[in-house]
Amino acid sequence: MYNETITRSQLSEAVYQEVGLSRNESADLLESVLNKVSNTLASGESVKISSFGSFSVRSKGQRIGRNPKTGEEVPILPRKVLVFRPSQVLKSKISGLPVEPAGPVEPANPPSNTSEFD
Repeated sequence: MYNETITRSQLSEAVYQEVGLSRNESADLLESVLNKVSNTLASGESVKISSFGSFSVRSKGQRIGRNPKTGEEVPILPRKVLVFRPSQVLKSKISGLPVEPAGPVEPANPPSNTSEFD
C-alpha cells in the first residue's frame, strides 16, 4: 500500500501540466474549485462529482458514550460529519476491476413521428 499523500501544490502542478494555464492560474483554479466544494458542504448541500463520488454532511444526534478506562457514561454532543461515498467507477478503479458499461443510453425524449406544426 502507498503511504504518499497528494498535496494542493501537486494538484495545482498537475492542472498546470494538463491544461496549460500558468502556474498562478492553475493554483487559482484549484483554490476556486476547493472553495466551491467546501462552501457548498458548509451550507448543508451535497456535492456529486461524476465517476468520482459524492460528499455530503450528515447530522448525528446526541448519544451516550462510555469512557473506556473508567467505564463512566459520557454524553456525546450532536455534531455534523462529512461523508464520502465513492462511485462505482472509483471503486472499480481502486480494486483493479474493469468498469462495466451501464448499457445503451436511451434518449430522454424520443423523437415522435408527428411535428408540432401538423
